[in-house]
Amino acid sequence: MKAIWKDVVLAESDKTIVIENNHYFPPDSIHKEYFKPSDLHTTCPWKGEASYYSIEVDGELNKDAAWYYPKTREMARPIEGYIAFWRGVEVKS
Repeated sequence: MKAIWKDVVLAESDKTIVIENNHYFPPDSIHKEYFKPSDLHTTCPWKGEASYYSIEVDGELNKDAAWYYPKTREMARPIEGYIAFWRGVEVKS
């Protein structure tokens, strides 16, 4: 699977985990140079508190376009630290 925005591959892995129709990419599969920490945090009742990254490609910012759970609740342990995408980031094989 690949996560792509503005024709740039942000992440690539054959070991994503799919939960609620979202592909979660292993932390070592992302191209960190495109990821900027965000102050946004949200809470999922069963996964825990999510942290976000904004994506920057060629000077264009896609605010809060990726999220991850640094510390999950027990049921979501397999995706702890894994990154998922939205806001126009295309995930495809």
